Amino acid sequence: MLRFTVHVRDEWLTVPCKDATCSIKWLGFEALKRYIKNKPDNGGIQHIKDVRFMVRRCQGLGLLDNDDTIEDVLEDNDFVELAIEGDTMPQDFIPSQPGTSHLIRPYREPEQNISLDGNSLTSTDLVNLGKGRYKIKLTPEAEQKVEQSRELLDTIVKENKVVYGITTGFGKFARTVIPVSKLKELQENLLRSHSSGLGSPLSPERTRMLLALRINVLAKGYSGVSPETLHRMIQAFNASCLSYVPEKGTVGASGDLAPLSHLALGLMGEGKMWSPKSGWADAKYVLEAHGLKPISLKPKEGLALINGTQMITSLGAEAVERAEAIARQADIIAALTLEVLKGTTKAFDSDIHELRPHPGQKEVALRFRSLLDSDHHPSEIAESHRFCDRVQDAYTMRCCPQVHGIVNDTIEFVKKIINTEINSATDNPMVFAERGETISGGNFHGEYPAKALDYLAIGVHELASISERRIERLCNPSLSELPAFLVNEGGLNSGFMIAHCTAASLVSENKVLCHPSSIDSLSTSAATEDHVSMGGWAARKALRVVEHVEQVLAIELLAACQGIEFLRPLRTTTPLEKVYDLVRATVKPWMKDRFMAPDIEAVHRLLVDQKVWDIAGPYIEKYCMEIIPESRPSSPTAFALDPPPSPRKRVRLE
Repeated sequence: MLRFTVHVRDEWLTVPCKDATCSIKWLGFEALKRYIKNKPDNGGIQHIKDVRFMVRRCQGLGLLDNDDTIEDVLEDNDFVELAIEGDTMPQDFIPSQPGTSHLIRPYREPEQNISLDGNSLTSTDLVNLGKGRYKIKLTPEAEQKVEQSRELLDTIVKENKVVYGITTGFGKFARTVIPVSKLKELQENLLRSHSSGLGSPLSPERTRMLLALRINVLAKGYSGVSPETLHRMIQAFNASCLSYVPEKGTVGASGDLAPLSHLALGLMGEGKMWSPKSGWADAKYVLEAHGLKPISLKPKEGLALINGTQMITSLGAEAVERAEAIARQADIIAALTLEVLKGTTKAFDSDIHELRPHPGQKEVALRFRSLLDSDHHPSEIAESHRFCDRVQDAYTMRCCPQVHGIVNDTIEFVKKIINTEINSATDNPMVFAERGETISGGNFHGEYPAKALDYLAIGVHELASISERRIERLCNPSLSELPAFLVNEGGLNSGFMIAHCTAASLVSENKVLCHPSSIDSLSTSAATEDHVSMGGWAARKALRVVEHVEQVLAIELLAACQGIEFLRPLRTTTPLEKVYDLVRATVKPWMKDRFMAPDIEAVHRLLVDQKVWDIAGPYIEKYCMEIIPESRPSSPTAFALDPPPSPRKRVRLE
């Protein structure tokens, strides 16, 4: 017996099929019969034989021919959409809701496993898990710790001890003792009532990160979750069955309760869920289609699934990883702009920066030298103005090491906090199996990542702020000695005039977004939770700021490459010519006005995928290997294309 889940208007219907040689048309009419049967007014359908419809698979959205046989085009447990002619197409079956990030990549089932122990995960690992590059396993040590902590909780329940969140209510109801017969209902009610988030759902990538991080924290063995429940969470992750998690609703203490409740609710078989196979559907159908069982909550498990800072931290991990990627590419883009504006490299002399030896400042100055050093990379553009009377450049070029440098140091500081938070136990109460007791504390409070991510937004914004001023210099003929707005026949063509306005608008938005959210606190839960971090908004703001920075730098990169067109046949340095070639392989020169937004998006994608660094990075690394030891960066891995793991990293790939 085959079974298909068919979406008709606002209903998901299960349609059994005994004969796989039946046609798609038959399947459609069977679904319509069930739909009409459930509606008092027959769903507005008078004569079922008069209904015209289209059928398509939810996976890939491929249209099916009504005359095809089921066995030829569908697999058992497939999800199917039936669209009735004349209806408005519903949205809840498509693989991504409106408002999700455009950075979502097609999902391919991973072949490698990453072993989690609750102590060794990094922000880089977490972002890669979000991208679907690995499946998850537990280390044997983690398995043992989880079992031990669960045994202690089972003993507490068996002995009828009064312990917060296990045999009592929550928050203001901490003194209300719950009968043993009601403990399962207590945990289920917790998830249902706390699933009160609003807004667009997290993208599949971000939901995978959230689920992976929660698994990692539970694997530490201090939350009391059962091995069975944790394994079902891992199975859901490995099948990419992802709950509907609205992005708004957390105050960041006691943990990210609302989003984590939505995450757990789907695993419980309630609410909505998404998978690459099904698109959006009821969670119970998505789990069944992948041969998975919903989690069945034991005492304390509902609380264990939702108490913690994983929403703040997972979004923060993406923010800091993207910030790190755009910061090092910003140096390359600024160097290209300096070449186009015929600036001097004297400001990057190593002796200057040894007198103010901040690590980030020295690092950025060294990158500029590695890209512009005429002894290593002769530049015809630089040679053309070698004997000009210009003594020094504007701050936006001369002070890049000082401005970009503190951004690098800020990112490093924030990354340390995020990586510590990734591997921290943030539940309450904590279960100490070795001591045979549970202890209530405050590790769920999100102040650490909240403050760090507010700081990240403030720091990384400066890359956009200084970039926008360089775009102005490129577009302004009185400053650039290039055609106005980098286009011929100005007036007839507007060139980069409004692209610069777009950059200015993003910088202005960032000024508001950089206002820290973590300075605010509103008392919640009847004054039980009387100081909160507001870290969820700090994380979402930081991500938006980073994206704006990427987009502003994409505009600068486009403008700098356009400026090169007016300096031809002169050539810049070898690594910067390679960057120019990369851009020109994606976006052609601006000979006359055309639709510009796709060009900006295409170059933004190059930066998000770190293609600019992939091209120029090897030249930077080679230069650093060749210069005298005194000029090398303070950090031996500062210029490595793929920095080696930190000494404490013990995540195993299999």
